[in-house]
Amino acid sequence: METEFTPWLSLGGGMMIGASAVLLMATNGRIAGISGLTSRIFARSTGGEARGVSALFVLGLLLAAPIWMLVSGEWPQQWVPSSPALMAVAGLLVGFGATYGNGCTSGHGVCGISRGSMRSITATVTFMAAAFVTVFVTRHLIGG
Repeated sequence: METEFTPWLSLGGGMMIGASAVLLMATNGRIAGISGLTSRIFARSTGGEARGVSALFVLGLLLAAPIWMLVSGEWPQQWVPSSPALMAVAGLLVGFGATYGNGCTSGHGVCGISRGSMRSITATVTFMAAAFVTVFVTRHLIGG
């Protein structure tokens, strides 16, 4: 499968991710890590304001595709060449990894690296290397 090259859309998306991370840190002192924000929504010990800010941030993520459809007139195109069962297992593994690694790709990769956190740099290098190996094995050795 070949992916369409969209440098301007990708640049714009990256700038929006960076701006949202800076805005969340500047206004609420929180890292824009999606696993942490999501867990804060459901945590019993979280205060109302932190829960509300987290819920609004996650809601913004969920509304991105419908807003794109309203602006462009078509839904974003995405094709995932896997079975629903395999995607469910992958999602569980990602959730386990985010819990085990004390953060996810957005928290470590976007916010942690930009703050110069060695823990985040190490985590990002580790999960990116694991992703490269997984794609290589599944596409070239197993034939998935």
